[in-house]
Amino acid sequence: MKIFAVANQKGGVGKTSIAVNLSATLAHYGQRSLLIDLDPQGNATTGSGIDKNGVAKTLYGVLLGEYSVAEARVRAPSHYDVLPANRELAGAEIEMIDIERREFRLKQALAAVTADYDFVVIDCPPALNMLTVNALTAADAVIIPMQCEYYALEGLSDLVGTLKKVKANLNPKIEIEALIRTMYDPRSSLTNQVSDEIKSHFGDKVFDTVIPRNIRIAEAPSYGQPVIVYDPSSKGALAHLAFARELLGRQGITIAEPAENTEAIA
Repeated sequence: MKIFAVANQKGGVGKTSIAVNLSATLAHYGQRSLLIDLDPQGNATTGSGIDKNGVAKTLYGVLLGEYSVAEARVRAPSHYDVLPANRELAGAEIEMIDIERREFRLKQALAAVTADYDFVVIDCPPALNMLTVNALTAADAVIIPMQCEYYALEGLSDLVGTLKKVKANLNPKIEIEALIRTMYDPRSSLTNQVSDEIKSHFGDKVFDTVIPRNIRIAEAPSYGQPVIVYDPSSKGALAHLAFARELLGRQGITIAEPAENTEAIA
């Protein structure tokens, strides 16, 4: 089981979209995947077609030790499991203040389901808080979605600084797996400039696949569906499928499927 934390403290970069669609595309390619919604907004839960206010058990109770991952997980219509969240998760940080080794709560909970999944995808909140630290402590690697815009590199440096602290003190194995460029518009000179700068700093950590600006990606969550289900032939769906193939390829898993035109750049 490999655990990816999808993290960026800057909001509005398509983080939840990456987490939901990666979970769905991994399942599409035959991988057993679990999506963990670590954001109190619960957008990854609703975007997976699950009523966040209708679930009896959520991640909140798992972090507090009230029940296990196996008891709280819910099957999404798109054939992956979800550990759901809603607004009650916002109180978890306060509840965990007096808990010993609180940074390891998620890691300890996931240890019981190691045999159940090939991949776990954690949708982190847009903040570097205790919930995010739990994700980074549990994860093997981090996927960083980012827009190629003016403030992107500043936010990225903050996240890298946090990763270094986590690596030194809590999780020595954690690495950056991927930087995935989202809402990508190749016609913009600023986009290309920031993209080049990111590649000069992070090299092959920057994936070739990019996620374009696409209305279908934006529409899909309101229908409770990943974009590969909502509109499988859209540019957004094809890009997410390409991202999953590139990610799986880097894990040594080859998917025998022709590469579509996903606006990937060399």
